[in-house]
Amino acid sequence: MQIIPLSEGTFTIDQSKQFVPFTKGEDNIGDRGRGSLLVEVQPFAVITEKDILLLDTGLGFAEPDGSLQIHHNLVRAGVNPMDVTKVLLTHLHKDHAGGIGVEQPMIHLYQLSFPNAIYYVQQKELAFAFETGFPSFIPKELEILRKTDRLVLLDGPGLLDGYIEYAPSGGHSPFHQVYWIRENNKTVFFGGDEAPQYHQMKNRFVAKYDYDGKKAMEMRQAWWAQGEKEGWIFLFYHDVKSPIVEAGTKYAEIH
Repeated sequence: MQIIPLSEGTFTIDQSKQFVPFTKGEDNIGDRGRGSLLVEVQPFAVITEKDILLLDTGLGFAEPDGSLQIHHNLVRAGVNPMDVTKVLLTHLHKDHAGGIGVEQPMIHLYQLSFPNAIYYVQQKELAFAFETGFPSFIPKELEILRKTDRLVLLDGPGLLDGYIEYAPSGGHSPFHQVYWIRENNKTVFFGGDEAPQYHQMKNRFVAKYDYDGKKAMEMRQAWWAQGEKEGWIFLFYHDVKSPIVEAGTKYAEIH
């Protein structure tokens, strides 16, 4: 199993829910205003024996030529975006689902960014995204999901192809879900925004931005404890320093 972080950069975010690029060594977090958080935006590609998986799709930022940044990141890692077979979505907030589709110039219509992949999301999450709308969700970018036959709407927990487990978690947002990918005695855990950064796993941290902060904290504690026992590999979407952490050793190995 190969894991590839696909960083789209470092940003600050505050109550406005706008992602403002942050250059380490040049910018100062103290200049960004009260309550600003420093985060990475980092989808992951996971290459298994059966699939090329994409875990969340980033902000959907484009390069100067109009092509998607996440496509460039994949190509630089030696992965053809057209070869992605499954897109596993934790939830549809704009920083996790912005790269689902790409807008076509002139006609202003969206097409799937990964047209050969099957997209997976909780059915209630899709409905909630359209009910709630901006600024957390961008419905016009998500409309392609309601029109495509490449979407599988999940209802509760389950198993994909015998090795990808998913389960609703509902801490960060009401219909958020998490994933376990198990292959060759390895378990990769992706918790999206309910396990976004390494330091949150080690501390009893209740986030004000979570739908149910106490529940999210308790789940993180339980996941980390189990992960240490079983040697899980944790993928942290918003961690500036430690995107991949292997638990279960005397000292967590940070890649």
